[in-house]
Amino acid sequence: MTYTIQQIADALGLPAVGDTSISIAKLAEPADAGPDDLALAMSPKYAQSLSDGSARAAMLWPDADWQEMGLKAAILPDRPRFAMSGLTRMMDPGQGFGAGIHPSAVIDETAELAEHVSVGPLAIVAAGAKIGAGSVIGPQCYIGTDAVLGKNAYLRDHVSIGARVRIGDDFIAQPGARIGGDGFSFVTAEPSTVEQTRKTLGDRGDTKAQQWTRIHTLGSVTIGDDVECGMNCTVDSGTIRNTAIGDGSKLDNLVHLGHNVVVGKNCLLCGQVGIAGSVTIGDNVVLGGQVGVSDNITIGDGVIAGGGTKILSNAPAGRSLLGYPATEMGKQIEGYKALRRLPRLLRDVAALKSQMGTSKDSETS
Repeated sequence: MTYTIQQIADALGLPAVGDTSISIAKLAEPADAGPDDLALAMSPKYAQSLSDGSARAAMLWPDADWQEMGLKAAILPDRPRFAMSGLTRMMDPGQGFGAGIHPSAVIDETAELAEHVSVGPLAIVAAGAKIGAGSVIGPQCYIGTDAVLGKNAYLRDHVSIGARVRIGDDFIAQPGARIGGDGFSFVTAEPSTVEQTRKTLGDRGDTKAQQWTRIHTLGSVTIGDDVECGMNCTVDSGTIRNTAIGDGSKLDNLVHLGHNVVVGKNCLLCGQVGIAGSVTIGDNVVLGGQVGVSDNITIGDGVIAGGGTKILSNAPAGRSLLGYPATEMGKQIEGYKALRRLPRLLRDVAALKSQMGTSKDSETS
């Protein structure tokens, strides 16, 4: 589908200048843009490569001199990157999933599908499941017994939703996401070597290795509205109470939430974040890639942890963290700087020792 510059500007509520009748077929980077593309040159740095392509129109920045750049039209948002969210939504061609119920889909007679639900090839909807209006269930997805999905759910291929999971409206799950698997809970008949090690930080005494016995998972998962789970993201069910994710939170690829974890609203958990069991995370928390969180701790509202941080104890609200173990970001950076200076310091100390040794030798002689 093509849109004119004016149609795009009107849909996004943005100012447009020049020949706004130009039709746009797709988006492109400045150097690759053709005459029917909208070039995304949203800062002077990117605009420098407009001359390498043949774009007639571009999304720029406020007060950009679009005519000087040789363009015939431009869109000038106040916040270009935010404008991209609406622009990409408008231009998204989708995955090509067909409407209606595919003949190979298996839907239990007790499942309830609201109007305009699409179910793809080889998908399975189990007994008692309820799927909200306008939802898309992609190929080879599984919706478990008594699971509930709200309106406009969008499940890509190979997504699994376990029994009794409750999900709000506008949920998105990328390929391979698994919601509602069993928690990783095992126990021994007598206090284990792990329990003893945690208590003493090393001394196991006469504790013996034992067989692990499974604790069954009786809870499920509750997810709010406008939540997204990335590819191969895994969310364990709670042991007794439900694991929970608040409205507006986004989980990147390979994020893992252990059993009983509670994630607040509008959190951002980046790739390969691992949250151990029974952690409580506040609202508006951002955890960078490969952040690890130890079990049974609390992370306050607004905490930001840089990539690779390992959080081993409670984190107060508003704290910025970095490192292993996690400390305040500013202190961690100072520590890194000091560590880089250490070789020079050691050389200076060695030189001073050498000088002192030479001085003593002179006094003795």
